Amino acid sequence: MGVSATLPVAAQAPNTGPIRLIVPFTPGTGIDLIARTVGPQLAERLGRPVVVDNRPGASGNIGTEGVVRAAADGSTLLVSVNTLVMNRSLYASLPFDPVRDLVPVARTSWGQLLLVTHPRTGFKTATDLVAAAKKSPGKLNYASPGVGTPHHLSMELFKNTAGVFLTHIPYRGTGPAVGELIGGQVDAMFLPIHVALPQIQAGRLVALGIGSDKRHPLLPAVPTLAEARAGNVNVDMWYGIFAPKDTPTELVNRLNAELKEILASEAVKKAFQTQGMDPSYSTPQAFAELVRQDAQRWAELIRVQNIKAE
Repeated sequence: MGVSATLPVAAQAPNTGPIRLIVPFTPGTGIDLIARTVGPQLAERLGRPVVVDNRPGASGNIGTEGVVRAAADGSTLLVSVNTLVMNRSLYASLPFDPVRDLVPVARTSWGQLLLVTHPRTGFKTATDLVAAAKKSPGKLNYASPGVGTPHHLSMELFKNTAGVFLTHIPYRGTGPAVGELIGGQVDAMFLPIHVALPQIQAGRLVALGIGSDKRHPLLPAVPTLAEARAGNVNVDMWYGIFAPKDTPTELVNRLNAELKEILASEAVKKAFQTQGMDPSYSTPQAFAELVRQDAQRWAELIRVQNIKAE
């Protein structure tokens, strides 16, 4: 399934073949939404068809490898999230390096994660959770959609920073994990804002803190974890677009310039907000530095916490 648009022949770029936006996850995810929001506008601006190609599997590694192996001519791009750099350390036998074998084109957005709990725990703040975990190490547990997901690694970073131990219960996907959390079978979880907000508003979950450097406009009363004195934990998720290694700089810069204009539009902002994302443009150089730093940060956590992919 894809989106396309064309301009008159006179306005077309020399290379008029289709551009494939590879999404390494299923349709309906935030990453998929980015591709399907940006795709039509990119097609119009470049005068080339743009097709969204979902290739889920292996925590995003299947689709990512497809881009790594593609021709470096700007016709195949990857739309991904910071799971990309987490996978680098989680999967020791990857046949490619997601940092070295891809060229960052532009960051597209940020997403925030909330630390939430079930009302029955009685926790009102992240400090309450930390105190209870220190009192009874391992008694409290937490859910995630699976080993190596941002939800999982964010809690491991929280545990490491706060000096506490909670037992990890991985599920197969966000839906089952949230269902068990709402049912009271598990005590806590990190969730994206757009997933957690309806449950918080309905009184089924309690927000303890946001894993970001600043509060979010949708939940202005919820403090950051640093403000809650529960550890300086920033687990913001970045989203962005990548090209295969050796893609010419002029092509990367052209794509980056077009994406800058696209991300500035009000329509994109509104579309992204449905998935709890905020548009956020960056140059290729700034995005590359962010990717490099994040890869190092998560690699250290995965080593210290001895986390293994399933």
